[in-house]
Amino acid sequence: MKMATLRLRGSFRLCTAHAVRPACQPAGYKRCIYTTAPKLKNIYWNDKYNDGEEVFEKILIANRGEIACRVIHTCKRLGIKTVAVHSEADSLSLHTRLADEAICVGPPPTSQSYLNMDAILKAVKDTGAQAVHPGYGFLSENTVFAAKLAEIGVEFIGPTSDSIKAMGDKIQSKRIASKAKVNMIPGHDGVVEDADHCVKLANEIGYPVMIKASAGGGGKGMRIAWNDKEARDSYRLSKQEAASSFGDDRMLIEKYIDNPRHIEMQVLCDKHGNALWLNERECSIQRRNQKVIEEAPSTFVDPDMRKRMGEQATALAKQVKYSSAGTVEFLVDSQKNFYFLEMNTRLQVEHPITECITGIDIVHQMIRSAKGHKLLHSQSDIPIDGWAFECRVYAEDPYKSFGMPSIGRLQKYIEPSHISQVRCDSGIREGSEISVYYDPMICKLVTYGSSRMEALSVMVKALDSYVIKGVTHNIPLLRDIVTEERFVAGNISTNYLPTVYPDGFKGRVLSAVESLELVAMAAVIYVKDQLASRNFKNQTRIPLANNLPTSWSLNIMLNEENFPLEVNLAGNELTVLVQDQTMNIPIDVDVSTSLINMTMNGQSKLLQLSKRLGAGLYNLRFFGTVYQLKVLEEFANQMSKLMPVKQEVDTSSLILAPMPGVLKSVAVKPGDMVAEGQEVCVLEAMKMQNSLASARVAKVKKVNFQQGQTLDEGDVIVEFE
Repeated sequence: MKMATLRLRGSFRLCTAHAVRPACQPAGYKRCIYTTAPKLKNIYWNDKYNDGEEVFEKILIANRGEIACRVIHTCKRLGIKTVAVHSEADSLSLHTRLADEAICVGPPPTSQSYLNMDAILKAVKDTGAQAVHPGYGFLSENTVFAAKLAEIGVEFIGPTSDSIKAMGDKIQSKRIASKAKVNMIPGHDGVVEDADHCVKLANEIGYPVMIKASAGGGGKGMRIAWNDKEARDSYRLSKQEAASSFGDDRMLIEKYIDNPRHIEMQVLCDKHGNALWLNERECSIQRRNQKVIEEAPSTFVDPDMRKRMGEQATALAKQVKYSSAGTVEFLVDSQKNFYFLEMNTRLQVEHPITECITGIDIVHQMIRSAKGHKLLHSQSDIPIDGWAFECRVYAEDPYKSFGMPSIGRLQKYIEPSHISQVRCDSGIREGSEISVYYDPMICKLVTYGSSRMEALSVMVKALDSYVIKGVTHNIPLLRDIVTEERFVAGNISTNYLPTVYPDGFKGRVLSAVESLELVAMAAVIYVKDQLASRNFKNQTRIPLANNLPTSWSLNIMLNEENFPLEVNLAGNELTVLVQDQTMNIPIDVDVSTSLINMTMNGQSKLLQLSKRLGAGLYNLRFFGTVYQLKVLEEFANQMSKLMPVKQEVDTSSLILAPMPGVLKSVAVKPGDMVAEGQEVCVLEAMKMQNSLASARVAKVKKVNFQQGQTLDEGDVIVEFE
């Protein structure tokens, strides 16, 4: 049989514009993957298929956002027509524009749209789709949905409903994994009956314990308990979260392995009993059991360990007659002992980094498997070619518990896809709305390099070049992590964030030299703004070129520290003198754009002008973190010292909504006394339950909202006397 291969490395955007097969692709592909990089290089260099192989004519994607776009791109590359489903809120979303057809399946709430099985099944029938790709989340691991598709003769691009059921139930999956001789974590082999039973089992197993939903995934319905009180609270909150997210509130309990690594093995199987492992991914950087940064391969895994993990993962897959792509997740201790955690019977969020180091289009291979084709790869075909990182860019405030959701419209949005070796998997564009109804992910930012340090270096540049305005985002945290000493050394675990940032993330702490550089750049932006404004009066241009000032005495406040400095203009260069340091910057630097590349003493410095606030106030993003700088000329600086100091507002008598969400429950009423640390209410945001507690002993004065109401960030839920 004739084999065809594709290869594309470099910065790329998946594009639908090229209907004619370019010379770089073999017969059988009618669409291309287009790159904006200067050189067109190949990515899917190991993606095999048989020339003339039969494919589906039309696939419906039962999902939204970036993963829907990702599936659509591969379908277009294969010449397969696509159908997008969408809620009313997503009617103008990118995935609906990319697809050949788009069907509305209900109102914004997921229970009425993306989880509305009947509406999606109707869309399948009405459009004549031959197969459905569920992406991840929503109905991707729903056994009823997979079974109903089988009943109407439509292929589910994923495993069978029996495989999903076997691996989706964590209790049953553990029994199967044990039978397949996969390493297991100590725990209770059954359902936790109630809170008392949970405490009893926790004491038998020994604290700490992990309490989690049997049907869970994605970090939802999971909590760690270190004592009896935490066990009771965690059981209650996780059970509520599981019911809300999965419609299944059964809970299990197991030993929590302190300070572990989270390493997962990608598997790929067909309907003929063949199974491969596509190497591991390190997913230890997490907050609230949700992944933040992933990399492939792992710095911790040696060839022997990789082989043993891969063999156990494929043994488990074969035990349940698995077909399609899936992921077996392991917890790994410091001695390289690995224990089965769960199997995700779907495409993983972080699959792009595996594609980067293996050259295999995993979505394509899922489609091939669903069509009944055999895997054409052997285990020896699967290489580790280079290194890849994925940063999950979220609309979140990283200064609040490492990420509380933010909502709003993307007023300015520029992805760093112009940089070589960068991949941006996103489902949004400038003007898109980040809604309270859905996951707040903006983009999966992926970088690739021949070595780990090269891939990291590209990631730093990509994060510095990423422009997002209109919502709060987590780039400050991501940027700080990828340059932090422990992370760069590969010394990480699932406890990385609370260990490195024990008081929470506060933003990057600038060194003395970095502070001076930032102050100097702010001075240059201010001077350039002043020079530009002098050329305009009452909207009439006045030639004042011969009457321009050549020096400025300024005072700049950064982090409540004053920096007196001098700026001198000579020829085509501005010279900044601050604390005995001299910095020379070309006068022609462009400060009119969001992204500013400023040359300082011959070295390039990248920063973003996030906002001009007027009166010499600037918000500048430097090393990922936004700093506010106040630039005053000498007279204004002297007058500012006479201004009264703004008083801080006391919020200890209030319970404020830390993020937009739905009030799930209120545990107090006016007149009640509450203790310090007592739960007052529970707020649900992006399907996560957040318990809000009193900061002190107090008497409830007023409750401003009722259960079921939608809140905005900063709303006062409860007032104390």
